[in-house]
Amino acid sequence: MILRIDGRSLTLEKIEHFVFNNDKVILSKSTKDKVLRARKLIDQWVKKDEVVYGVTTGFGEFSNVKISHENLEKLQENLIYSHSAGVGETLPLYIVKIMMLLRANALAAGHSGIRLETLQMLVGMINNNIIPVIPSQGSVGSSGDLAPLAHLVLAMIGKGKVRVVKDVNNPAAELIKPVSSDRALKKYGLNPVKLGAKEGLALINGTQMMTAYGAFVCIHARRLVKYTDIAASLSHEALRATDRAYDKRLHELRPFKGQLDTAANMLAMIKNSEIRVSHLENDIRVQDSYSMRCIPQVHGASRDAVDYVCSRIEIELNSVNDNPLIFPAEGDHIEGGNFHGQPIALAMDFMGIALSELANISERRTERLTNGSLSQLPRFLTKHGGLNSGLMIAQYTAASLVSENKVLAHPASVDSIPTSANQEDHNSMGSIAARKCHQILKNVQKVIAIEMLTAAQGIEFLKPLKCGIGTSIAYNYLRKFVKPLEVDRELHKDIGKIVKLIEGRELLEVVEKKINLK
Repeated sequence: MILRIDGRSLTLEKIEHFVFNNDKVILSKSTKDKVLRARKLIDQWVKKDEVVYGVTTGFGEFSNVKISHENLEKLQENLIYSHSAGVGETLPLYIVKIMMLLRANALAAGHSGIRLETLQMLVGMINNNIIPVIPSQGSVGSSGDLAPLAHLVLAMIGKGKVRVVKDVNNPAAELIKPVSSDRALKKYGLNPVKLGAKEGLALINGTQMMTAYGAFVCIHARRLVKYTDIAASLSHEALRATDRAYDKRLHELRPFKGQLDTAANMLAMIKNSEIRVSHLENDIRVQDSYSMRCIPQVHGASRDAVDYVCSRIEIELNSVNDNPLIFPAEGDHIEGGNFHGQPIALAMDFMGIALSELANISERRTERLTNGSLSQLPRFLTKHGGLNSGLMIAQYTAASLVSENKVLAHPASVDSIPTSANQEDHNSMGSIAARKCHQILKNVQKVIAIEMLTAAQGIEFLKPLKCGIGTSIAYNYLRKFVKPLEVDRELHKDIGKIVKLIEGRELLEVVEKKINLK
């Protein structure tokens, strides 16, 4: 339950464990040495009154203004006050906690010039679940996520608001009344930071908000692609589709990894299906609709996109992205632009598009399941149509969500707007891309839940025929939480129960005990 950070070895798996198991964070011995060496250089430059951006000068357009020695600490404090200009709804607690971890990890690399006690203070806040209240809007994605990170640092200096929670994943924690950070810090034996030279800049220059969203989305997207295959395999059973389109020989002629993996998953899930065998001889259909036949091609393309995006996020997890950067071995510093969020902005836009497509094709399968003229099942999957509407409006909800995603999937990264009197004349909009992608993820989880609900209901009308090995496991597990629909009831409760399963790991773990999903 210990997460050791050193600026170079953080992974998505470690972050997932950290968030869901409340791991304690510690700094490695090598990290402490690196941080001390970098800080020694900052102190030397200050003593010599050297001109170093953000250390002895103002910021942005004010970089040509030299700051007197006696005002260096005030400069850093003013930076935090002035940049705490965020607005809008507050960030989810789990996103803020990941932000804090990522910022600590970047500082732990020893190229930012922060004092060791300041970094240890941030770690202390993490370990006591003292979570700053941070508005979600205000970042243009360079110089990093300035406004959100400034609100984080505001809490570190005892001026902001925080929530002290036990579990950042519990929705009820969001309802805990914020308290002053000064009060919370003192309660846990932590002293508010008095920022030294360069420290405010080191703490707020970075991509940690957008990358925190990126990490969270990647953690869930890796599972979601498997859940999407499970949902599709249940629909395959209910629609009595052919498995010929998943033949390995076909996909080896177009060997995209995601396509091959999805095709293998579909065959593994429906293996030994009595439903499939029952209509092998009498089915006059030559091929299925695209939403069934092209599952490997569509799901597979999104799988490959998810893998690519996660690889970009994992690079950023262990990147140093403030400015200027300190190189203790050479006694040097470099003013640059590692804070620019373009790599994450593009990745998050790509992820949003890839996830949206999973929902698009899922909703088409849901429509076929509820459309009696296409499914050969009772209209809207109810025995007593007319008096009951069955799953009619569940498909409406899925259609609404995929339409919302089409708007959200418009890339933020193609936009830019200049700031700081045109000194910062190209910005990434990575924070916007990341927040949109997070909402897309939530929408897709709901769409997949609706497909699972609908497919399971369709399977009811094919009994006593049994599903395949994997689909039987998934169907039976779903039925522990959602019973068959006999008469109309509040569907949002059923959908919500399946959404919780998709947000978690239990359903996937149950299936993977028997089926080796790729």
